[in-house]
Amino acid sequence: MVELYCRRHHSTTQELCEECGRLLDYSLQRIERCPKGEKKRSCRKCEIHCYAPIYKERVKMVMRYVGPRMLIVNPVAALRHLVWEMK
Repeated sequence: MVELYCRRHHSTTQELCEECGRLLDYSLQRIERCPKGEKKRSCRKCEIHCYAPIYKERVKMVMRYVGPRMLIVNPVAALRHLVWEMK
């Protein structure tokens, strides 16, 4: 999702820009260290706030942009995510 956002907003082609690369690395690190692990449904619904406020806002911005476009880019992943959110 970060790659799609970066390509559209920062005109990158192959690699992420520095800012988006940091955001992706930070997000992967937070997911890896999450105390709830695989049991957690969604960061949005979680009572534990793993993300620093500035990164939380950046992730929201990426999700707001890419979320609706995922139905076109990767419909299977988008539907899987919607089902996962409903559980």
